[in-house]
Amino acid sequence: MKKIIIALDGHAGCGKSTTAKAVAKALDYIFIDTGAMYRAVTYHFLSNEVDFSDPTEVDKALEAISLKFVLNPERGIGEIHVNGVNVEPFIRNMDITSRVSDVASIKAVRVFNVAEQQKMGEEKGIVMDGRDIGTVVFPEAELKVFMTADVTVRAKRRLKEMEAKGVATNLEDVEADIRNRDNLDSTRKESPLKKADDAIVVDTSALTIEQQVESILKLATKKINA
Repeated sequence: MKKIIIALDGHAGCGKSTTAKAVAKALDYIFIDTGAMYRAVTYHFLSNEVDFSDPTEVDKALEAISLKFVLNPERGIGEIHVNGVNVEPFIRNMDITSRVSDVASIKAVRVFNVAEQQKMGEEKGIVMDGRDIGTVVFPEAELKVFMTADVTVRAKRRLKEMEAKGVATNLEDVEADIRNRDNLDSTRKESPLKKADDAIVVDTSALTIEQQVESILKLATKKINA
């Protein structure tokens, strides 16, 4: 059976990562969480007090970063490691969330991560989610999906995820952060969030995760069997 590249782009809080993980598992594909890569770089920058506005500091910091996904056998998924250290437990809090769009808008960071992502997809058989997968990273991907949902629905989902992890916040703050990220992601100069011309739009506002996964698996099966 031939392998394809599945690119899932879309707004924050649409369930992209959760859906992508399930689709990859069902197809026995590799899931690559590009959001985790940008969060990991953000965590490294903040931990090392890198000045985002200084190109020299940014370049120097990127030269010292090694990103790798390592399988966690207990969770059955790959977790992001920076320079051999698992940073997965530290990259989902509001401190990182509120700064990740700033870091992701830096051209050098995007060039660095895109190159890493393209290496990961050389042999296909991957599911990758993010903001610019179908437009920049893999414009030749066989299946491109653009996921969206009502902003309040997305905020409620994100709040539930954060509460489950013990992160203290509220719906108003989460929704405000999502609206801000939507604006930053869509208006940034480098690789802005936008739908690829040939991407299929999936509105997840009224869909369960199971329904999201089922709809994308159907699309993938058609492409694989074409």
